[in-house]
Amino acid sequence: MTFGARLAAAMDERGPLCVGIDPHASLLAEWGLDDDVDGLRTFALTVMDAVGGRVAAVKPQAAFFERHGSRGLAVLEEVVAAGYASGTLTIVDAKRGDIGSTMGAYADAFLRDGSPLAGDALTVSPYLGFGSLDPAVEAALATDRGLFVLCLTSNKEGAEVQHARSEDGASVAATVAARAAVLNKGADPMGSIGLVVGATVGDAASHTGTDLVAVNGPLLAPGVGAQGAGARELTTAFGSARRQVLASSSRGVLRAGRDVTALRAAADEAIREASSALR
Repeated sequence: MTFGARLAAAMDERGPLCVGIDPHASLLAEWGLDDDVDGLRTFALTVMDAVGGRVAAVKPQAAFFERHGSRGLAVLEEVVAAGYASGTLTIVDAKRGDIGSTMGAYADAFLRDGSPLAGDALTVSPYLGFGSLDPAVEAALATDRGLFVLCLTSNKEGAEVQHARSEDGASVAATVAARAAVLNKGADPMGSIGLVVGATVGDAASHTGTDLVAVNGPLLAPGVGAQGAGARELTTAFGSARRQVLASSSRGVLRAGRDVTALRAAADEAIREASSALR
């Protein structure tokens, strides 16, 4: 099955929630863990133990593993392996973006069969031109993996680039979405090239002329729960594309602490909230 088909099935079965695995130093401290590789490993694998097989996807943020060097990357490899073992889709949030052979090397690291860092999907940045992502697109589609392309992000600086318009009047965000739509054309139930669209971007999609429905792919929406996005915000941001949304929640679940039962309860509540908000 393609990534898009696997994700659609997982969302139907388990709800539209992705749990972010973001081991900030502050969260490690809240859990009573040291800010070192042992603390990182305990944190990440406890989250996997709690939510693996219970949510549609998990999203480890690569930077928080990379900051611990090679041993931290080894923990990320363990998270990816735990995802496969538990039947949970893993989106590696690395936001890679480069040109030529360098982008090809990133694709090889995160999208090649047999690579220990290759989850089910990868976040990528198109701001060297969408065509710079071709090696990642080719690798993802060849291995039935997916991509989530940064499109409309919730940071205030994002609008400087994403809302900018070319001479023909098309915004950068609309162009990114249109390119993804071409790659997903004809896919059923949805394609494997998704977008990252912040849950708190308000009416940015309509303002920039970005057709999220036409993308025919998954829309990864950080910012649900602790960051403030509820039903009204999601309706404003996504409109009739709500059924394509995979809501991402990190702190809203992780602040439950290191007790597995408490983490599961927090994840179950987040699933209910996301499902209700995205009806």
